Amino acid sequence: MIWNDHKSIIQSIDISKITSQNIQLSILREDLIHPEISGNKYRKLKYNFLEAEKLGFKKIITFGGAFSNHISATAAAGKEYGFETIGIIRGEELADKIEENATLRFAKNCGMQLHFISREDYRKKEENDFLETLNNKFPNSYVIPEGGTNDLAISGCKEILHENCAEYDFIATAIGTSGTIAGLMESTKPHQHILGFPSLKGDFIQNDIKNLTKKQNFTIFNEYHFGGYGKVSEELINFVNYFKQTNQIQLEPIYTGKMVFGIFELIKNHYFRDYSKILMIHTGGLQGIEGMNQHLKKKNKITIE
Repeated sequence: MIWNDHKSIIQSIDISKITSQNIQLSILREDLIHPEISGNKYRKLKYNFLEAEKLGFKKIITFGGAFSNHISATAAAGKEYGFETIGIIRGEELADKIEENATLRFAKNCGMQLHFISREDYRKKEENDFLETLNNKFPNSYVIPEGGTNDLAISGCKEILHENCAEYDFIATAIGTSGTIAGLMESTKPHQHILGFPSLKGDFIQNDIKNLTKKQNFTIFNEYHFGGYGKVSEELINFVNYFKQTNQIQLEPIYTGKMVFGIFELIKNHYFRDYSKILMIHTGGLQGIEGMNQHLKKKNKITIE
């Protein structure tokens, strides 16, 4: 089983219209490393799949919601590398809506077995009794947690930054389950500082990060979540469309779009000193755009172009 050691390209972003400061802004195109196992999901799954193969497992169990990038990527990885995959999906009501949901439909077409459970049961996904029940139902399976974050995922995320990233002072990333930012922190140079932009509402991220790494070279910006996970606004969608028009780079509004929006706001507000060099991580997740546009159209809202 061969997982390539990708070194993502870096693209410059023109910010002359929003600042007169001498600041260099770039984006690391992790979204381009694989068409279906995209961005940080590729990094998180790499060593988990290699470990599953090493231990002799043929089945992978993991968890996610209706539009989960992790579910989509795990299903694609299972198909590519010859693993049976089982997705434990939050929400029993989704069982008869697979064909209406782009993420679930894709996962099913990749061969993933979708197992829908109630939201109440889903909250038990890390409890030993629940995991034992799963093991009885799907014996001899390798379990990857929701979002893919564990020690092996962090090892994979440590490979995001490469030698051409060393010149940057700030590394900016979106945050979901904190695995990506922990991996980035582990691989930064002494002069580099991580800027984290949670997509979820709440102040628990700091503790989550501290449980994953002993490094402290990070700052969290909690004001750019737009209401929480899966929440968007017309302002954010307009920004995502503007960014694509001006840079020919597609963002999604759940993770990377919010992070890039936040960085632009910080630049406008003179957060960075002159001659700062900022590298934003594009963590992929573009598969979720179709589902988000379906949701926006139902509400007669502006959509992602």
